Amino acid sequence: MSITVRSFAKINLGLRIGALRADGFHELLTVYQTIALHDVIRVQVGRGSGIEIRSEDPHVPKDDSNTCYRIIKRAMAALKARGRVVIEIEKWLPVQGGLGGASGNAVATLLALERALKKELPGPEKLRIAAEVGSDLPLFLVGGTVLGVGRGEEVYPLPDLPAVACLVVTPEIGVSTPKAFADWDAQFPRGLKPGFSDDPIGRAEAAPFHDGANDRPDRKLTASPASDRMNEFGRVLSAWLSVPGRSKDKTKSGKGLSGVSARGRGRAETPLLDLVRTGIENDFERVVFPQYPELLEVKRVVERAGAFYASLSGSGSAIYGLFATRSAAQKAAARLQKMGVKALATSTLTRRQYWSRIFD
Repeated sequence: MSITVRSFAKINLGLRIGALRADGFHELLTVYQTIALHDVIRVQVGRGSGIEIRSEDPHVPKDDSNTCYRIIKRAMAALKARGRVVIEIEKWLPVQGGLGGASGNAVATLLALERALKKELPGPEKLRIAAEVGSDLPLFLVGGTVLGVGRGEEVYPLPDLPAVACLVVTPEIGVSTPKAFADWDAQFPRGLKPGFSDDPIGRAEAAPFHDGANDRPDRKLTASPASDRMNEFGRVLSAWLSVPGRSKDKTKSGKGLSGVSARGRGRAETPLLDLVRTGIENDFERVVFPQYPELLEVKRVVERAGAFYASLSGSGSAIYGLFATRSAAQKAAARLQKMGVKALATSTLTRRQYWSRIFD
């Protein structure tokens, strides 16, 4: 029997790149958010042995380099299961788009395998196997709004943000994540903090970071290490999460994205708007946009179309925008499509929505 599952995408609500670790990875701090765009995965277990990958998309590897292949090989051993596993991948998400397509595919394949075998791995074991295969995989075992630390594989469920309209733009550009990290290391060596200016591309060279209190001619400025940058973002997230009632979905009490209650009792901003106003940003924009200026222009178009927040997702090339209404996101998608750019209106997914729709 074939098991069919949805493999959802993710976006990053802010992403901070930290120091290079001894294992060759960078420390990361990010907030993942699952969205409704998805691929479709079909898994069938029959007699025999081996793993077969099928896909009509030429960009999908069919060998053991595929994340689906790698996670199934580990899961079959952990479950002590036998059989020939056939995985069919129906791709809608772009490859090298920063939406976690390959990672989501692997986790969806694992969930389908468990259902096909009528066996289930313990939660911690699934997270361990997922982290061995790739940094972005574990988030898809949580869903909704997720904090990612370490190299991104250490995940913690956050209070769910209310579902919001989202526009995802997928230009015909593939951005290599390893190259993006290499560009970051070349531009900001030794963990220096990039200088922040009004230039949206972030062309400023690695500049010493200082606050106004220390801005005196007689004071020597020193560069802030990457750990300080991570701590700064961590403090922002901690302050955001510590607001009383943060875990409550204010949209359920009649308060929308406009920040005004339905009864006109004053301002009541949603948690998502609160997070956006902390100034979250994606560090990858500082090295990807100079390499691909057309992506910066796409972000500007999304902002001009009415998004209250727009950003590169992961290392790109996907750009997303968050909108107050579904109709606003759809109008923005139509505008970009007229420019010859692939754009889709969708929405973010809460944790409950994510899990209720995977097998639906």
